[in-house]
Amino acid sequence: QVQLVESGGGLVQTGGSLRLSCAASGNIVSINAMGWYRQAPGKQRALVATVTSGYNTNYADSVKGRFTISRDNAKNTIYLQMDSLNPEDTAVYYCNANIKMPWSYARDYWGQGTQVTVSS
Repeated sequence: QVQLVESGGGLVQTGGSLRLSCAASGNIVSINAMGWYRQAPGKQRALVATVTSGYNTNYADSVKGRFTISRDNAKNTIYLQMDSLNPEDTAVYYCNANIKMPWSYARDYWGQGTQVTVSS
């Protein structure tokens, strides 16, 4: 089995910063892309940022220049440094990882989500 455990969410004022972490554990052969998605109330889940195993990154236009995704392959962990937060960033943030387990094809796994609330 595979688990993705997120941490670091919370309440912050406009202009503040938060750092999210997501650690993958379990019987893992390899991890391909990992990333963060978010879902605001009444909206669909949307991509925030992704990072490949080779450290190539991709960001949603709305967070470019404010958020930074990073990865520690030795720890099977990704981070999301969020700066200059604004109320529009309020959402549940989900970690995603494309993981290969023994004797199976790689597939996507999701974390349980962590709430980020930005007050005005």
